[in-house]
Amino acid sequence: MNSFEEVFEAVKDFCTSSGKIGETAKGLWLDTLRPARLEGSDAVLYCPNDFQKGIVMNNYAHMLTEAFTQILGFPVQLRIIVTDDTEPDASKVPEDFDKKQSELEQDFENAEYAYTFDTFIVGKSNEFAYAACQSVARSNGTKPYNPLFMYGPSGLGKTHLLIAISHEMKERNPDLNIVYVTAETFTNELIEAIRQKKDTTKFHEKYRNADVLLVDDVQFLSGKDQSQEELFHTFNKLHSEGRQIVLTSDRPPKELRVLEERLRSRFEWGLVADISAPDFETRVAIIRRKAELLELNIPDDVAEFIANRLKTNIRQLEGAVKKLKALKQLANSSPSIAMAQSVIRDILTDDQPTPVTIEHIIQEVSNLYGVTPDDIRSSKRSAQISSARKVAIFLVREITNMPLNSIGEEFGGRDHSTIVYSCKNVQEQMEKDSNLRDAIESIIKTIRDGRR
Repeated sequence: MNSFEEVFEAVKDFCTSSGKIGETAKGLWLDTLRPARLEGSDAVLYCPNDFQKGIVMNNYAHMLTEAFTQILGFPVQLRIIVTDDTEPDASKVPEDFDKKQSELEQDFENAEYAYTFDTFIVGKSNEFAYAACQSVARSNGTKPYNPLFMYGPSGLGKTHLLIAISHEMKERNPDLNIVYVTAETFTNELIEAIRQKKDTTKFHEKYRNADVLLVDDVQFLSGKDQSQEELFHTFNKLHSEGRQIVLTSDRPPKELRVLEERLRSRFEWGLVADISAPDFETRVAIIRRKAELLELNIPDDVAEFIANRLKTNIRQLEGAVKKLKALKQLANSSPSIAMAQSVIRDILTDDQPTPVTIEHIIQEVSNLYGVTPDDIRSSKRSAQISSARKVAIFLVREITNMPLNSIGEEFGGRDHSTIVYSCKNVQEQMEKDSNLRDAIESIIKTIRDGRR
């Protein structure tokens, strides 16, 4: 909810959808109320006269109180003010509230802290990767691990450690040419250089002259042959000259079957370190550290409540603390279990994976085979396109469980038997070809993890 006005609209919708008030009564009594503000646990509404206030308080107060409590996630008391008697300049109130809300949102958006080693919470799940990153950052040119390859699920601090390395190295040697890039940005810059028919010299100069190259999320190079080629040559040049390389991925090099083998083997030349989900004590420590940086006092029971329910993603933990701070400012009350329940519900709703679409699956397959989505849906019969089409059909069936006839319609009106044959053929090929099996399993993992 971005404002108390939106909260009140949700409250009215809740009342009508639950069947507790009809549209006529809502229009007569609720729609003439105006949202004022949230003061602590008091929801303040404006009413045009005493008569209407009496009707609302006698007949609908309990319903509105329950609705506010459900929407906001903590107990609320209803307070109605007759504007003619107490609020002669009521038109200014929404403006004041919007200003306060805008400040709150700005505080929420800017509630970040520096990604340094000092702000990284160390636990059993990440202590090895943390120590390796510190060793690299403080090596003074000795290159103890080159490359350093970190892997683990999204949201566990890999990017934090990459930036911490950059921060530490810059402090020690401001003249270092440190290049941090995501694999997606690396690809986009290459595409742009090619699209504009420019010489790729500037692209090469940027990456091949780096003293330190930090590449985030290398799994996104899947199916991008030219990007892999560029990274391969960049890697070779920097490594041969003793320049430091650090890479991250969501899985270890040996499982990145969709990348060229020559790249995967180079990723394993140095040290491979994993980061896993934090344990309970580490999660509580993360919550407390984030709260401290935001000058927010979180009671022990609230911190433990959050840590017990958000177990696999550090970003979720930090997001929960940010939302608690925002809610505290809006409600003007200390963080409580009820507030934490509301925050967690919002986070888990926001973090639901994007629904899998057939377009998404076909795009992944087209990346793998180097064909276009239109090729896959077409009637073209070249060996490469035909193989890609069968794999796409298999994956749509495997991931979505759509009826066979519906899948056929998505692939140019192909009949039921063609879909059955494609699925069976791919299954047989996977049993014989481990590379194909690994590639398909990688696509399934990527799509189900919602990382693209």
